[in-house]
Amino acid sequence: MDAAKPNPAPAPVYAPGAGTPARRLLVPLGTLGAVAAAFAYVGLVDPNHPGHYPVCPLFRLTGVYCPGCGGLRSAHDFITGHFAAAVHSNALAVAGYLLFAAGWVLWAVRSARGLPFKIMLGDRHWWIIGTVVLIFSVVRNLPFGSALAP
Repeated sequence: MDAAKPNPAPAPVYAPGAGTPARRLLVPLGTLGAVAAAFAYVGLVDPNHPGHYPVCPLFRLTGVYCPGCGGLRSAHDFITGHFAAAVHSNALAVAGYLLFAAGWVLWAVRSARGLPFKIMLGDRHWWIIGTVVLIFSVVRNLPFGSALAP
């Protein structure tokens, strides 16, 4: 009797070191394309004109600005080159755009070189991020923080 040979394990669909640099850049470039399409849409459809986008439910119900309030206006101003207005609409969102851009460049370079890219945030980092978002949310709703309100 012949013993059946076990089938080898299938190769992973995406491995950091596998393939050519162009193939390794497919996922980062696809992500960039999706983000660019979203920004292009917001750049073309002005959120300052009512009726194009829904109103923040927290703001509608309570009159309180959430951390994301003004984010679409900020994205529109950012993509159209009005950077001061973008910061005024939502400074936290602008910081997010810049962090995304830096992270994406690092991701693309590491992917092209066949190196893995991981964002490892510990509990302390998450607490710091949550605290910054909470402080931003509270301050922008207080009279002295009105410069942070959209």
